[in-house]
Amino acid sequence: MDSEVLKNTLKTYNILTDDDIDAFIRLAIPKTLQKSDYYIQEGEICNSVCFVLSGLLRSYYMTEKGDDMTYCITFPHNFMSAYSSFLTGQATQENIQAIQTTELLVIPKDHMEKLSQTSSNWIQFQKVIAEQQYIELEKRIFLLQGSNATKRYAELVKNHPSYLQNIPLQYLASYLGVTQRHLSRIRKELAF
Repeated sequence: MDSEVLKNTLKTYNILTDDDIDAFIRLAIPKTLQKSDYYIQEGEICNSVCFVLSGLLRSYYMTEKGDDMTYCITFPHNFMSAYSSFLTGQATQENIQAIQTTELLVIPKDHMEKLSQTSSNWIQFQKVIAEQQYIELEKRIFLLQGSNATKRYAELVKNHPSYLQNIPLQYLASYLGVTQRHLSRIRKELAF
């Protein structure tokens, strides 16, 4: 697995030293998820953070009616975790599943804690990651509540065009908050 991608991503934050980054990479555990494999499932406690080298993950929860609702799709070169479970040590309500074969670098929570004890840069880094997660959540809420599905789909096409063919229609429709039929109409309308 190519840890160079992770190294370059960590450097973009302008917080960590080369030694900090090398320590992180030494502790990262390569993991491959096949299509439909889970990174974590509802009821488990999340004790790690992963970096997506390649592939796609979807985060979903089950409704009271038994439907699964995809609320997040994680693209390559991003960090992912069942974040509230990671922070609280309580069981998660979400499922994180591979949409296709996905290569990860996984960092256990206890390793993150050890890194934080060796350098205060890690505390700053974790703060920035938490802030980014909040901002992404806020953007997602505003996008869902403040724009129509056509605009949401067009935004996905603009930001991640090469990945859309790999996301099953039912997951994409759920993520956009529409039915599969409505999504098919949107796709025809926009001719993507």
